[in-house]
Amino acid sequence: MIPSVLPTYNRAPLTFVKGEGTWLIEADGRRFLDLGAGIAVNALGHAHPALVKALTDQAQALWHTSNLYHIPQQEALADRLVAETFADTAFFCNSGTEACELAVKMARKYFYEAGQPERVEIIAFNGAFHGRSSAGIAAAGSEKMTKGFGPTLPGFVHLDLGDSAALEAAITDKTAAIMVEPVQGEGGIRAVPDAELQQMRALCDAHGLLLICDEVQCGVGRTGRLFAHEWAGITPDIMMVAKGIGGGFPLGAVLATEKAASGMTAGTHGSTYGGNPLGCAVGCAVLDVVADPAFLAEVSRKAGLLRQRLEGLVAEHPEVFEEVRGAGLMLGLKCKVANADVVASGYAHELITVPAADNVIRLLPPLTISDDEIAEAVTRLDAIARDLTPA
Repeated sequence: MIPSVLPTYNRAPLTFVKGEGTWLIEADGRRFLDLGAGIAVNALGHAHPALVKALTDQAQALWHTSNLYHIPQQEALADRLVAETFADTAFFCNSGTEACELAVKMARKYFYEAGQPERVEIIAFNGAFHGRSSAGIAAAGSEKMTKGFGPTLPGFVHLDLGDSAALEAAITDKTAAIMVEPVQGEGGIRAVPDAELQQMRALCDAHGLLLICDEVQCGVGRTGRLFAHEWAGITPDIMMVAKGIGGGFPLGAVLATEKAASGMTAGTHGSTYGGNPLGCAVGCAVLDVVADPAFLAEVSRKAGLLRQRLEGLVAEHPEVFEEVRGAGLMLGLKCKVANADVVASGYAHELITVPAADNVIRLLPPLTISDDEIAEAVTRLDAIARDLTPA
């Protein structure tokens, strides 16, 4: 008999009932060190007082009206994001998947309104993850994402990262945009080199294309800059944001230049809950913390400390771990043993990690993790490695 909750998740035998900072408390009282943060969602950890206050204060005032009316909290968050980024405008939604849908629509509508309706193709990259909607799975293109869900939405061209000649050759008179995650998350924590992002920007400029950055997982301070593309010294035309921007409350956004957004006029897109007062109040509170240069500097410092400790872990356990990947506090350990075994052993050692492709485990702690918690995390990873070292 099918359970009341549709069984689309292979859930771990854990039930968390409370969170405190970097810790999750299981129903039986065990305390787990959380290096998953809800898959990079809880950027400020669990029950951060500023977010609790923002949500509580707003909940006591107004939850929802709809986008038929002005929403002050939405306008405040949009103003903040515009001031902190390349963007001139923002649209709010509930998730990264919704952000992908609008990013695709926006790029195509731009060229339609520019008198080039044939420009509908978007170049994307193997190993990418852009959500589980029809556009998102088509953009990813992998059999794992698309099998059984055909016919797949057309208009996407898939390339391997790192092949600059293939990228240039793939651009035709049908190309509208290049879509890329500056750091692939689900694909195995693969950071795109700065030079490669710079080439994408240059090709878009040379051919009049739009550059779409998917920063759903790698954005909002995760790499030590507010957004990961900043490390390469480039700006996109359209950017997808979610996960960390709500600090645990469902919130997503598409940021864009005035030019890229010019086709999105009244009636071309909408969202019932997107930009609601609750989500935007929390989003403003997240930015109050994360956009502070001193906070971002601390993320970079702690990321360096964690990476150094992880490099030592790999050196000490070469039979279990192969390499450290990623940027900032978006790190991955490529495993030699099955990554599922590492994740499962973590549960026994009360440590949460997240699996990814290419036999990688993701380490995505709250950006507020302390030095002592970093040390404790590596101690537990060491114990896991000792348990899994082949005899």
